[in-house]
Amino acid sequence: MESKRLRSIDALRGFDMFFIMGFSSLVVAICKLFPDGGSCFLAQQMGHTSWDGLTHHDIIFPLFLFISGMTFPFSLAKSREKGLSRRQIFLKTLSRGLILIGLGIVYNGFFQFQFDTMRFYSVLGRIGLAWMLAAWLYMCCGKKTRIILAAAILVGYNLLLLIPAPDAAGASSLSMEGNIVGYIDRLLMPGHLLNKKVGFDPEGLLSTLPAIVTAMLGQFTGEFVKESPAQRKTLWMLVGAAALVAIGLVWSTWLPVNKKLWTSSFTLVVGGISLAHFALFYWLIDVKGWNKWAFFFEVIGLNSITIYLLQKIVPFAEINRFFLGGLAGLCPEPVGKVVFAVGYIFWSWLLLWFLYKKKVFLKV
Repeated sequence: MESKRLRSIDALRGFDMFFIMGFSSLVVAICKLFPDGGSCFLAQQMGHTSWDGLTHHDIIFPLFLFISGMTFPFSLAKSREKGLSRRQIFLKTLSRGLILIGLGIVYNGFFQFQFDTMRFYSVLGRIGLAWMLAAWLYMCCGKKTRIILAAAILVGYNLLLLIPAPDAAGASSLSMEGNIVGYIDRLLMPGHLLNKKVGFDPEGLLSTLPAIVTAMLGQFTGEFVKESPAQRKTLWMLVGAAALVAIGLVWSTWLPVNKKLWTSSFTLVVGGISLAHFALFYWLIDVKGWNKWAFFFEVIGLNSITIYLLQKIVPFAEINRFFLGGLAGLCPEPVGKVVFAVGYIFWSWLLLWFLYKKKVFLKV
């Protein structure tokens, strides 16, 4: 049984956040050094799809949620070792979920006090709610029951998406204007959605259902790594990843892969991709012991929520301009943008490294 801390989890979380921390912008800036580079395949992967489809950037959020689910079997075992009761662990998960929802509201501009138009749904809020509900299912249900529940949620959500929004006559039930997800949010949060023109929010209430399954897929993975005596865990995880992606792609012939709706096919495809990511990191770092390269990502992964919030608070762009504005100005504009992109990553990582050295970690 796996009992030691898996460095691969922290490294993968950091790798995931690295794209949000400025690496995506750096990739785009480098691509633009070449003719028509801004429209090349690699540059396009650094942005979200407008509706149906999948890019690398669409994977970042669900991968983080998948990793959050992965850690729960380990944290639950530690809580039980400390002698915490079932009620105490239940309240602990409730507290973590509510704190994440609250931080999401703060991120959206709580201190501007514009409550009549402020968005209440958020990335952190979805992570908090989906992770919390998945954690309760893990505590209350056996593995077979959870597998059945996960399948039921995906099938049930698929059926719900076939219902067109009553306030969008003639629009497809799978369009941004005509889906039932947006309709529910327009009823519950009118004027508080990300896309106010259409009345739709990609982190809405109903689409949190399949996101719970994303967290559950992470839990199944963590449970397998922690408890399975299998010698070829990496191989089995890769087989599982391929199966999830295959099922998701077959499902997508009826229900498109769509991040904004978090469709059932999207849940499975991205779940498989997330599992494949972890299998690779686990094999390299925890099995083979090739972990020196992972330190860079671990520094980010151990304070992932910190850097997510600080990018909204700390003026990294201004710091970057103060120190590197002169150098960037000496370069051709495309090269100058590369300089700025590298600098942004450097200052962000430097702050996280300082917190790491001081052993300061934001743990929710």
